[in-house]
Amino acid sequence: MSGPGFPDPADTFRVEAADVLNEVEQALLDLTQNPHDKDLVDAVFRGLHTLKGSGAMFGFDDLAGFTHHCESAFDQVRKGAVAATPELISIVLSAQDRMRALVAGEVDEEKQNRILAQLGEAVAAASDQGASDQDASDQGGAQAETPGAGEAGGWRVRFRLPADCMANGTNPLFLLDELRELGECEIALLTDRIPPLAELDPRECHLGWDVTLKGAIDRDDIEDVFIFVMDDMELSIEPIGAEREKALEQPSSSTREAGRASAETNATAGAAPADGKAQPGKAAGDTLRVPAERLDELMDRVGQLVIAQSRLSQIAHGNVDLALRSVSEEIERLSGELRDTMMVMRMVPVSTLFGRFRRLIHDLSEETGKAIALSTEGEGTEVDKTVIERLFDPIVHLVRNSCDHGLETPDQRRTAGKPESGNITLSAHQAGGEVVITIRDDGRGIDRDRVRAKAEESGLIKPDQVLSDQELFQLIFHPGFSTAAQVSNLSGPGVGMDVVKRTIESLRGTIEVASEPGEGSTIALRIPLTLAIIEGLLVRVGEEQYVIPLSSVEECIELSLEDDMRHRGRSLISLRGALVPFLRLREVFASGTKPDPYQKIIVVSTGAERVGLVVDQIIGNHQTVIKSMSAFHRSAASFSGATILGDGTVALILDVPQLVSLAQQQEERLQAAG
Repeated sequence: MSGPGFPDPADTFRVEAADVLNEVEQALLDLTQNPHDKDLVDAVFRGLHTLKGSGAMFGFDDLAGFTHHCESAFDQVRKGAVAATPELISIVLSAQDRMRALVAGEVDEEKQNRILAQLGEAVAAASDQGASDQDASDQGGAQAETPGAGEAGGWRVRFRLPADCMANGTNPLFLLDELRELGECEIALLTDRIPPLAELDPRECHLGWDVTLKGAIDRDDIEDVFIFVMDDMELSIEPIGAEREKALEQPSSSTREAGRASAETNATAGAAPADGKAQPGKAAGDTLRVPAERLDELMDRVGQLVIAQSRLSQIAHGNVDLALRSVSEEIERLSGELRDTMMVMRMVPVSTLFGRFRRLIHDLSEETGKAIALSTEGEGTEVDKTVIERLFDPIVHLVRNSCDHGLETPDQRRTAGKPESGNITLSAHQAGGEVVITIRDDGRGIDRDRVRAKAEESGLIKPDQVLSDQELFQLIFHPGFSTAAQVSNLSGPGVGMDVVKRTIESLRGTIEVASEPGEGSTIALRIPLTLAIIEGLLVRVGEEQYVIPLSSVEECIELSLEDDMRHRGRSLISLRGALVPFLRLREVFASGTKPDPYQKIIVVSTGAERVGLVVDQIIGNHQTVIKSMSAFHRSAASFSGATILGDGTVALILDVPQLVSLAQQQEERLQAAG
């Protein structure tokens, strides 16, 4: 059922299919490292089985038909007839990309047929290896009776489903139909646990089933019927004629060996957990899937509430009515708590970002012929979901550059005394109101001479210009800058590095680069935790008010009129033995007003760089709801946004990295003139 207030079932399927495909991809990538891991093979098979069945149920027939071939291939892997070779896994990964397209409704029969032909060839090649592995296994000792071998007499299957099975989307009739398809079937109903009518809950399942299956049937095929409900049910599978049958209350332990799959994983079982992974022991109602746009809308409402609360506080502050002040303080407390709760709801762990790079590294390793390993650190660090979405493309560029420019070939690494496999490390940690995401490689490092030569050739710097390492490395983010000797699919003019810088700066972030010859390079991205509401320092310059992000503020010091006049020649202050340049915002913004007698210097930092900003007055802390600037005002490089103050006036939010860059340029001009 769809319509106002009801989600389109096809849209629900697409969301859940994306979760299943992500889990399948991670299992396939793990399988490349552990090709004999039965649990991983089972996980891939379960995911493909779910996708096929759910796709057919929701009308995605092309997807169901295509996925069926991959499921059949992994069914043979699961039964030991086919080996999980790198070639087979690689083709199924390519098939998985096609499945994503089919979920989106993009049918390309030519591509699908080509992948299926490659899949058939890979299965044929892998079947020989699987047979060899099986023969070697058989020769390793006495051949024990295989639990999944077909029983000529048949099986007796007794099962009970959890009481809330139907609320989770499990239909017992479907399970019985699947059992009937396996062979001659007799079904007896177990009614011994039906409670008295007065205690009966019609929403719960109180029945059990005693099924006799006759014929040569594999035990694995029976277990497959219950693969998605196995964790929570009571199940006994015994050969007909066995001397002793297990009691109904003692589920067969061998049925657990097929792997664990929560009911949430099945697309018919309702919403999946927010992180896309099954949560053992959690009830289906413990998690709720909410469309991202609803969170964005709620965040906007919370922002409006914070602005209204700020107005109320300003009115109450100048009022003698104690009751009004009390209500204002209570609303301020509640709006603060609501804001914090809303921020937490929008936070997602960076593992959702880092996990997507495992496939990229796998593909780059095949494309470049280099052995590349990916390691991650700090995956539990949480960032606003909007930030996560916008960080993916920049990090893709940086990872591709590290693989192409940074890492050497296996022969070059052996010659340098390094392990053949290069390593890319993605790490994240929180630092105040920022998250620092680092991309590190253990390759050859950045060639300073080549960077400098290219910069001089491009006219970016003068031949005799003195630059620090940080200043030199920042040149690689200039549009069109590239030191690649040969243009390839991975490297070429610009390699998108200028796009990386623009994207990070649009997130109010900064980029820091470090490198050691022969040891590798490290690129650190410093990004605000959220883009919606920040703590700011409200200041006055002339008649106007501005907001400085509090996460950038280090300290505030006083600048008297005499000190201001003394520093007219060069705008530098000595701060605990270090010279710090400063900007007079009154002059930068051409306010046309005289300075206050006692101005303030607010020392801000972006990474290792520090700059002082001279203002007339510090008004105080301010919960800043960030509003986008119009296209006309967006060209003003000194501002990153705007906010509405309690009295309804607008205050511009200062872009600290841009102001730091402006101060450095001003200092360079003074040095050149001096």
